[in-house]
Amino acid sequence: MLKNVLALDDSEEEVGAGETATVLASPAETAADWRARAEIYRLLSGVFVEEPGREFVTALRSPEALAQLAEAGLRFDADFLDAPQDALLEALAIEYTTQFASSGGFPPVESVRLTGRYKQQPNFDAMQTYKRLGFVLQPGRFEVFADQLGIELMFVAELLERGATALEQGDAVTHRRLEKEIKRFWSQHLGRWVRGYSRLIERTAEHSFYREMARFLGGFAAEEIEAMSLRIEDADQARLEVPKDDIRVEFNPNEPVCNGCMTDALSTTLSAPDNVRRLEEMRSLGDLR
Repeated sequence: MLKNVLALDDSEEEVGAGETATVLASPAETAADWRARAEIYRLLSGVFVEEPGREFVTALRSPEALAQLAEAGLRFDADFLDAPQDALLEALAIEYTTQFASSGGFPPVESVRLTGRYKQQPNFDAMQTYKRLGFVLQPGRFEVFADQLGIELMFVAELLERGATALEQGDAVTHRRLEKEIKRFWSQHLGRWVRGYSRLIERTAEHSFYREMARFLGGFAAEEIEAMSLRIEDADQARLEVPKDDIRVEFNPNEPVCNGCMTDALSTTLSAPDNVRRLEEMRSLGDLR
């Protein structure tokens, strides 16, 4: 699913759990740092956007990847390290469905975590941000929410890639603009819910893969926020239950309602004797039910 997700140059500084590499002096080194950060965002996106596929799991269980993850502080149990591949894929698919996609689970969706409902203001705001910056959501196996965790992480990864390219091309203005966009997105979206949500999943996950990846996400998020010098309240707070916000409906008192919405022709039709009789019969059936 994610190719070369951990294929970082050995000469680059290792990025540990919850660590963000220091911004370096030269544009070339800063660009390399941004690309390395983008890889971490992609890794975490791959964990939460859907159940892990065979290619993704194979890459993570390679000796090189496991060594890097161990240095980052991740401690997987035998359920991830020793399980046969097919059995592991099935277990992860079940855990993903139970934890993130079923009733009673904890969907990795900003609107759900902050309002208790799907497709609320965070979703629409994220969609507008993607559109403004030229990104288009492609439909997948399931319905795609603009404020789904994997989508939000992948969006930041793409901004980091654009910023790295801008630096390599000597375009400092574009790089600074993208840096501001990343900070804004963290302030308006990721920073408001990812830290609390990661604590919740670390606490409730049954499989060590999701437990450790949630811990990794929480540490990485905290360090990114600190590195960008942002002050953001954690609105998620790792809540097991999120009260549903009231659905706000705009009402125009000048709009006609009920009979006032009828045209003269419709009113005449409904007033015809046969139709009046049918309406009375329908009311009677409704009363019986």
